[in-house]
Amino acid sequence: MRIEDIKFEQKASQRIYNDYMKRIKKATASLSKINQDDIYMEFNSHIFESIQHRNNANEIDSLLDIIEKLGIPEEVLKPLVADKKLEQATKTFNPVHVFKALILNFTNGVSYIFFFILYLFLFGFVFLIFAKIFYPSLVGLHIKPDSYSVFILGIVNPESQLKTQTIEVLGNWFIPVMLLSIVLFYFLITLLLKFKKSINQKTLV
Repeated sequence: MRIEDIKFEQKASQRIYNDYMKRIKKATASLSKINQDDIYMEFNSHIFESIQHRNNANEIDSLLDIIEKLGIPEEVLKPLVADKKLEQATKTFNPVHVFKALILNFTNGVSYIFFFILYLFLFGFVFLIFAKIFYPSLVGLHIKPDSYSVFILGIVNPESQLKTQTIEVLGNWFIPVMLLSIVLFYFLITLLLKFKKSINQKTLV
């Protein structure tokens, strides 16, 4: 989609407009191309319509008034970008989009920090997979045979195994189980994040 930029009579007006629109592009750079274009077009249309009704006022003064009312792009667009990024993340399940969305939404509630911690927790599973490769005898799911409520998921040295009287039960299945757990929990947490977003939207309505 090609969006026609507004042409001004005065060079100073053109520079101010070009600079403002560049800041909008920069502020929305983390979003999809469609969302970037939608936001850009909305601001562009508002400026165009407002400048047409300036009632013979000086062009540059009218443009400055319009821009002042629209606000600073980096501040005005921050909540919108955060919301759009979260929508993109929950639709695509892309880990990069998810982390960017959560970081952008840190100021929108403690729950988003909680979700961020949950995703970081998944990296613990990744760490255990690599640890299992290098230390196969120490890493695993260690369970006490006479009390299945007592278990340790992680690295346990031989001394601790004797002390806690636990044995490793997954063996060579540990890595496949961890991989499956990562995928399962990732999709589950992302679905919860999507549910959280839908609740927020209903509350706003």
